[in-house]
Amino acid sequence: MRILLAEDDSRLAEPLVDFLHQEKHAVTWLSNGQTALDTLLGGSFELALLDWMLPGCDGLTIVQSLRKHHNHTLVLMLTARDTLEDVVAGLQGGADDYLVKPFRMAELAVRIRSLERRAVRPYQPVPLHWGDLELDPMAGLLRYRGCPIALTNKEMQLLEWFLRHPGQLFGRARLLDQLWSMDGDSGELTVKTHLNNLRRKLREAAGIDPIETLHGQGYRLQAPPN
Repeated sequence: MRILLAEDDSRLAEPLVDFLHQEKHAVTWLSNGQTALDTLLGGSFELALLDWMLPGCDGLTIVQSLRKHHNHTLVLMLTARDTLEDVVAGLQGGADDYLVKPFRMAELAVRIRSLERRAVRPYQPVPLHWGDLELDPMAGLLRYRGCPIALTNKEMQLLEWFLRHPGQLFGRARLLDQLWSMDGDSGELTVKTHLNNLRRKLREAAGIDPIETLHGQGYRLQAPPN
């Protein structure tokens, strides 16, 4: 998906760009609101991620200008303005969705997929594979050699995370930060429980376990069988 990110805080923008690249999106990052508006009006972007408070032109004005010019680019507002009045103003101004900072990358990914499904010509991500295992993120379906495997939403999110980051090592705290809204020891126990359930279901349904445990370090996706 072709995404324009308008964000003037590089501390947020840089990890956002890295994450969106990992999600297989093409990203253009701009820090000035007027430049972002001009680029959106003259370009062919499918989604705009807009901060509200931008130099040159604020995010709400950008949305209103796009709609005034009959530009139907999907718009997701990413802002610290969290009052009900702000949310209503953003959506009534023409934004398609509204996400309050700070947010988790996994939640952003879910919001983007939801917007893709609402698009006239939605972007279709390539299914994720591990050997004969196939995960369709858009449909929320997991299959092994064509046969479906039933998972909970959280188990599906965990598996998708590992499939999108092959070979990378993740501790429970990192998984908790990316995929959960809780913290502390109870949260890490929840991560362990969902991981154990996911791996058990894969072993029972397909006789495979793609996830490797490195004791004292965390978990990672193993290389698929030849």
